[in-house]
Amino acid sequence: MAHNADNRLRFANFNDCLIFDLPGKKTGLLYFSKNNTITVLKLDANSTLKRLRNRYRLVVMNEDTYEEVVKFRLSRVSVYVALSTLFVLLVGLTVALIVFTPLKYYLPGVGYGDAKQVKEYKTLKIRTDSLENAFKYNQRQLDDIKKVLTGNVPKLDTNKLNLPRVDNSDD
Repeated sequence: MAHNADNRLRFANFNDCLIFDLPGKKTGLLYFSKNNTITVLKLDANSTLKRLRNRYRLVVMNEDTYEEVVKFRLSRVSVYVALSTLFVLLVGLTVALIVFTPLKYYLPGVGYGDAKQVKEYKTLKIRTDSLENAFKYNQRQLDDIKKVLTGNVPKLDTNKLNLPRVDNSDD
């Protein structure tokens, strides 16, 4: 999309639009829509940069006295840079907080450490479970012995039931 030596227009065709350069560093765009209309847009590369560099004033005022408390001169670029820097700093602080503090142990699958610690953790978990089961068994046995010694043994129904016989015949 450059000018020829004789300053004629040079075109670059894309599917539904045509971009062209005009003398004087101006760029245009022809957009062909589906209803056979043509839209002409003038693009200026400098205007986009100018909009990014335009200065804006942000003023914080006291509502009661209309006194200016703080005022800032901002541009779109400065706001973008400030927000990007803030985002990068927050992400960096969060990562540092997790990596260099014991918070990593609260994240699932991250904070167990190396393979030796994982193996030791599994061994301790199995040992703890078996000790809990043994404690429950011993507690139940102790409770049964206390019942026998105090005479609170529940009486079991040992009467014989007389149920009628059912004849199963293949008639």
